Amino acid sequence: MANPNDKLPENAPGHYYVDSQCIDCDLCREIAPNNFTRETGKGYSFVYKQPKDAGEERLCRDAMKTCPVDAIGNSGE
Repeated sequence: MANPNDKLPENAPGHYYVDSQCIDCDLCREIAPNNFTRETGKGYSFVYKQPKDAGEERLCRDAMKTCPVDAIGNSGE
C-alpha cells in the first residue's frame, strides 16, 4: 500500500501520488500517459498531472490497481 508520508517530491499536488516503492516498471505510464511520467535520472515514475476528467480519473485508478508494488496512492479515497 502506498504511503502518503513517502510521496516522491516530483508528484503534482493532488490526490494521486507515487511513493518511493516505485520500481520503474512503466505500467502506470502505459495505462495513463497523460498523468504519469518518468524521472529518468533516478528511475521512477511520478504523477506529473492530476486527472482532469472522468476518463483520466478512470485511467489513474486503473494504474493504481495495476501497480505491482502498490506504489501509487490516492489520498482522496
